[in-house]
Amino acid sequence: MFCKDYDSFISLLSRRNYTVHTARDGAQARDILLSLVPEGSTAGFGGSMTAKELCLAEALRSKGCTTYFHWEAPAEERGEVTRRAARADWFITSANGITRTGKIVNIDGTGNRVAATLYGHEKVYFVIGRNKLAPTYDTALWRARNIAGPKNAQRLNRKTPCAVKGDKCYDCKSPDRICRGLVVLWRPMMGMETEIILVDEDLGM
Repeated sequence: MFCKDYDSFISLLSRRNYTVHTARDGAQARDILLSLVPEGSTAGFGGSMTAKELCLAEALRSKGCTTYFHWEAPAEERGEVTRRAARADWFITSANGITRTGKIVNIDGTGNRVAATLYGHEKVYFVIGRNKLAPTYDTALWRARNIAGPKNAQRLNRKTPCAVKGDKCYDCKSPDRICRGLVVLWRPMMGMETEIILVDEDLGM
């Protein structure tokens, strides 16, 4: 189960003005997202292994949506696709960590993913697997730096100490460093609805 006090956790997030959906697994989470995003709308994606694992962009295209996911674009088109994602009606991403007190923690290298969770869209959706839940802010930040960071650096073939050793963040000065900015959402940003899909399955990094 996502956590022992699931109902209390959902209630806490709701009191923080998030709209919360629950899914037993990734397949149900995908169905929920498909039911929420209107046909024919535009949807942008941040770099998210959760979105990739669940084939969310493909699923939305199957119902007539236009999607912008730079991971799917040729290298020479990624900059333009990223810019279009920033202007899409809806933005879909995940989180490096979410605390039991409702803080959503994300670290980013380019900034497109975290920037889009702060401004510019009609609505933002976070699809968050149970492996991202952390008891405190400090443990969520630790997870982002020492689990998600090294795994993503390895996936991207970066020349960083964390990618080579795969064990922790070394707070390196490498030009290949992908951990460059931290965003913590205490509550949804003003003027932009934010919905969370909690998935009772390990997803992403």
